[in-house]
Amino acid sequence: MDAVRVALLREVLAGTEWLGATRRFAGALRGSVVSHGGGLLLVGTAAHEPWHLAAHLVDEAAWSGTPELAPTLVRHAARPSDPAHLAVGLGRLAAARRGETVLVVAPGAPGAPLLERVHDARRAGATVLSLGAGERELVALAHEALTVPDGAELDLDTVQHLVSAAAGENAVPPRGHHRFRDRLSRLADRLTAPPPPRW
Repeated sequence: MDAVRVALLREVLAGTEWLGATRRFAGALRGSVVSHGGGLLLVGTAAHEPWHLAAHLVDEAAWSGTPELAPTLVRHAARPSDPAHLAVGLGRLAAARRGETVLVVAPGAPGAPLLERVHDARRAGATVLSLGAGERELVALAHEALTVPDGAELDLDTVQHLVSAAAGENAVPPRGHHRFRDRLSRLADRLTAPPPPRW
Protein backbone atom coordinates (compact mmCIF):
# COMPACT_ATOMS: atom_id res chain seq x y z
CA MET A 1 0.00 0.00 0.00
CA ASP A 2 1.55 3.30 -1.08
CA ALA A 3 1.40 6.69 0.63
CA VAL A 4 -1.58 7.88 -1.44
CA ARG A 5 -3.63 4.80 -0.54
CA VAL A 6 -2.71 5.20 3.12
CA ALA A 7 -3.86 8.85 2.95
CA LEU A 8 -7.16 7.76 1.37
CA LEU A 9 -7.62 5.06 3.99
CA ARG A 10 -7.00 7.58 6.76
CA GLU A 11 -9.62 9.87 5.28
CA VAL A 12 -12.14 7.03 5.25
CA LEU A 13 -11.26 6.21 8.87
CA ALA A 14 -11.53 9.81 10.10
CA GLY A 15 -13.68 9.88 13.21
CA THR A 16 -13.01 6.25 14.13
CA GLU A 17 -10.79 5.01 16.93
CA TRP A 18 -8.40 3.30 14.49
CA LEU A 19 -6.40 6.38 13.49
CA GLY A 20 -5.57 7.32 17.05
CA ALA A 21 -4.93 3.72 18.09
CA THR A 22 -2.55 2.97 15.20
CA ARG A 23 -0.70 6.27 15.68
CA ARG A 24 -0.28 5.64 19.43
CA PHE A 25 1.03 2.14 18.79
CA ALA A 26 3.36 3.41 16.05
CA GLY A 27 4.59 6.10 18.43
CA ALA A 28 5.36 3.45 21.06
CA LEU A 29 7.20 1.38 18.46
CA ARG A 30 9.22 4.29 17.12
CA GLY A 31 9.92 5.65 20.60
CA SER A 32 11.14 2.28 21.79
CA VAL A 33 13.58 1.65 18.96
CA VAL A 34 14.85 5.23 18.71
CA SER A 35 15.28 6.00 22.42
CA HIS A 36 16.81 2.65 23.32
CA GLY A 37 19.00 2.39 20.23
CA GLY A 38 18.72 -1.39 20.21
CA GLY A 39 17.42 -3.64 17.48
CA LEU A 40 13.84 -4.37 16.49
CA LEU A 41 12.98 -8.07 16.48
CA LEU A 42 9.80 -8.86 14.53
CA VAL A 43 8.21 -12.26 15.10
CA GLY A 44 4.92 -13.89 14.20
CA THR A 45 3.31 -17.18 15.09
CA ALA A 46 4.24 -20.57 13.67
CA ALA A 47 1.33 -20.22 11.23
CA HIS A 48 1.92 -16.56 10.32
CA GLU A 49 5.23 -14.86 9.59
CA PRO A 50 4.88 -11.07 9.23
CA TRP A 51 6.84 -10.73 5.95
CA HIS A 52 4.66 -7.90 4.72
CA LEU A 53 5.13 -5.77 7.83
CA ALA A 54 8.88 -6.44 7.77
CA ALA A 55 9.08 -5.14 4.20
CA HIS A 56 7.07 -2.01 5.00
CA LEU A 57 9.16 -1.25 8.08
CA VAL A 58 12.34 -1.57 6.03
CA ASP A 59 10.89 0.91 3.52
CA GLU A 60 9.77 3.32 6.26
CA ALA A 61 13.19 3.08 7.91
CA ALA A 62 14.85 4.14 4.64
CA TRP A 63 12.35 6.88 3.75
CA SER A 64 12.25 8.43 7.21
CA GLY A 65 15.96 8.22 7.94
CA THR A 66 15.26 6.04 10.99
CA PRO A 67 17.35 2.89 10.48
CA GLU A 68 16.24 1.58 13.87
CA LEU A 69 12.80 0.83 12.37
CA ALA A 70 14.26 -1.83 10.04
CA PRO A 71 13.48 -5.12 11.80
CA THR A 72 15.20 -8.45 12.10
CA LEU A 73 12.59 -11.02 11.05
CA VAL A 74 12.64 -13.88 13.56
CA ARG A 75 11.29 -17.08 12.03
CA HIS A 76 9.92 -20.28 13.56
CA ALA A 77 11.26 -22.51 10.79
CA ALA A 78 14.55 -20.76 10.01
CA ARG A 79 17.34 -23.00 8.68
CA PRO A 80 21.07 -22.34 8.65
CA SER A 81 21.02 -22.77 4.86
CA ASP A 82 18.58 -19.85 4.43
CA PRO A 83 19.93 -16.44 3.32
CA ALA A 84 21.26 -14.50 6.33
CA HIS A 85 18.24 -12.18 6.62
CA LEU A 86 15.91 -15.22 6.70
CA ALA A 87 18.01 -17.49 8.90
CA VAL A 88 17.23 -15.90 12.28
CA GLY A 89 15.40 -18.42 14.44
CA LEU A 90 13.49 -18.21 17.70
CA GLY A 91 16.74 -18.62 19.62
CA ARG A 92 17.37 -14.93 18.85
CA LEU A 93 14.56 -14.04 21.27
CA ALA A 94 16.47 -15.80 24.04
CA ALA A 95 19.38 -13.45 23.35
CA ALA A 96 17.20 -10.30 23.47
CA ARG A 97 18.38 -7.79 26.05
CA ARG A 98 17.64 -4.37 27.51
CA GLY A 99 17.43 -1.78 24.74
CA GLU A 100 15.97 -4.18 22.19
CA THR A 101 12.34 -4.27 21.14
CA VAL A 102 10.33 -7.41 20.36
CA LEU A 103 7.25 -6.83 18.18
CA VAL A 104 4.96 -9.87 18.12
CA VAL A 105 2.35 -10.07 15.35
CA ALA A 106 -0.18 -12.73 16.29
CA PRO A 107 -3.42 -13.06 14.31
CA GLY A 108 -4.17 -16.17 16.37
CA ALA A 109 -2.89 -18.01 19.41
CA PRO A 110 0.87 -17.50 19.67
CA GLY A 111 1.53 -20.89 21.24
CA ALA A 112 3.39 -21.77 24.43
CA PRO A 113 6.94 -21.90 22.96
CA LEU A 114 6.67 -18.35 21.57
CA LEU A 115 5.07 -17.01 24.76
CA GLU A 116 7.88 -18.54 26.80
CA ARG A 117 10.56 -16.91 24.65
CA VAL A 118 8.81 -13.54 24.68
CA HIS A 119 8.51 -13.78 28.46
CA ASP A 120 12.25 -14.49 28.70
CA ALA A 121 13.01 -11.49 26.46
CA ARG A 122 10.89 -9.22 28.64
CA ARG A 123 12.53 -10.54 31.79
CA ALA A 124 15.93 -9.75 30.24
CA GLY A 125 14.82 -6.13 29.77
CA ALA A 126 13.54 -6.04 26.18
CA THR A 127 10.49 -3.94 25.37
CA VAL A 128 7.61 -6.12 24.14
CA LEU A 129 4.91 -4.87 21.77
CA SER A 130 1.95 -6.95 20.63
CA LEU A 131 -0.15 -6.52 17.50
CA GLY A 132 -2.91 -9.01 16.76
CA ALA A 133 -5.99 -10.81 17.95
CA GLY A 134 -5.42 -9.84 21.56
CA GLU A 135 -4.59 -13.21 23.10
CA ARG A 136 -4.73 -12.56 26.84
CA GLU A 137 -1.32 -13.93 27.88
CA LEU A 138 0.50 -12.09 25.10
CA VAL A 139 -1.25 -8.80 25.88
CA ALA A 140 -0.30 -9.23 29.55
CA LEU A 141 3.38 -9.62 28.55
CA ALA A 142 3.36 -6.57 26.27
CA HIS A 143 4.37 -3.08 27.33
CA GLU A 144 2.07 -1.83 24.56
CA ALA A 145 -0.60 -3.79 22.66
CA LEU A 146 -2.91 -3.06 19.74
CA THR A 147 -5.74 -5.55 19.45
CA VAL A 148 -7.51 -6.29 16.16
CA PRO A 149 -10.39 -8.57 17.17
CA ASP A 150 -12.22 -10.88 14.77
CA GLY A 151 -15.06 -9.01 13.14
CA ALA A 152 -13.40 -5.59 13.51
CA GLU A 153 -13.91 -2.98 10.78
CA LEU A 154 -10.27 -3.44 9.74
CA ASP A 155 -8.26 -6.60 9.25
CA LEU A 156 -4.79 -7.13 10.69
CA ASP A 157 -3.08 -6.53 7.33
CA THR A 158 -4.65 -3.07 6.98
CA VAL A 159 -3.76 -2.18 10.57
CA GLN A 160 -0.14 -3.18 9.90
CA HIS A 161 -0.07 -0.76 6.93
CA LEU A 162 -1.35 2.08 9.12
CA VAL A 163 1.13 1.30 11.90
CA SER A 164 4.16 1.07 9.62
CA ALA A 165 3.24 4.29 7.79
CA ALA A 166 2.70 6.17 11.05
CA ALA A 167 5.96 4.87 12.51
CA GLY A 168 7.89 6.36 9.60
CA GLU A 169 5.94 9.61 9.40
CA ASN A 170 6.39 10.50 13.02
CA ALA A 171 10.15 10.27 12.72
CA VAL A 172 12.24 13.31 11.87
CA PRO A 173 12.79 12.93 8.12
CA PRO A 174 16.14 13.54 6.48
CA ARG A 175 16.63 16.67 4.41
CA GLY A 176 14.79 16.43 1.09
CA HIS A 177 12.44 13.60 2.06
CA HIS A 178 10.34 15.97 4.16
CA ARG A 179 9.50 18.12 1.15
CA PHE A 180 8.65 15.07 -0.97
CA ARG A 181 6.31 13.70 1.72
CA ASP A 182 4.68 17.12 2.12
CA ARG A 183 4.10 17.37 -1.63
CA LEU A 184 2.71 13.83 -1.73
CA SER A 185 0.40 14.58 1.18
CA ARG A 186 -0.86 17.77 -0.48
CA LEU A 187 -1.42 15.85 -3.72
CA ALA A 188 -3.42 13.19 -1.87
CA ASP A 189 -5.49 15.94 -0.21
CA ARG A 190 -6.23 17.55 -3.59
CA LEU A 191 -7.14 14.22 -5.18
CA THR A 192 -9.55 13.35 -2.40
CA ALA A 193 -11.11 16.81 -1.93
CA PRO A 194 -14.64 17.43 -3.21
CA PRO A 195 -14.84 19.34 -6.51
CA PRO A 196 -14.86 23.14 -6.23
CA PRO A 197 -18.28 24.83 -6.47
CA ARG A 198 -19.27 26.07 -9.92
CA TRP A 199 -19.00 29.84 -10.43
